[in-house]
Amino acid sequence: MGGGEIVLIIFVFLMLFGAKAIPDIARTLGKAMREFQKATNEIKRELNESGGGLGDEISDIRSTVRNIKSDIQDGITKHTSDIQDGIKETTSTIQDGVKEHTSVIEKEVSEVKSDVTKGAETMANTIDNGAQI
Repeated sequence: MGGGEIVLIIFVFLMLFGAKAIPDIARTLGKAMREFQKATNEIKRELNESGGGLGDEISDIRSTVRNIKSDIQDGITKHTSDIQDGIKETTSTIQDGVKEHTSVIEKEVSEVKSDVTKGAETMANTIDNGAQI
């Protein structure tokens, strides 16, 4: 509010109540404000007292939630680690099997190649011997 508005309000009070009644009105308003302040403080105090137990309960709930969250994270980490270990083991087993089979196949291919080469040489010798006769 500006200064002009305050002057207007004071003037209206003077006109309505007169100069003698204004101090009594101000005292009454002051008492009413004090009573209102006391009531407000009393309500705040009661809310804090009755809400104090709630604060402890809320802290307990928060602690429980944190513990559950931690347990879940630990479980996920453990299971993830177990799965990764299983995958590594399976991959290693597969790689070993592939190496073993590759080695066996290479050996068999080498034997077949050797047999084919020997057979081809024998046939070539036979043809050469037949051509010389």
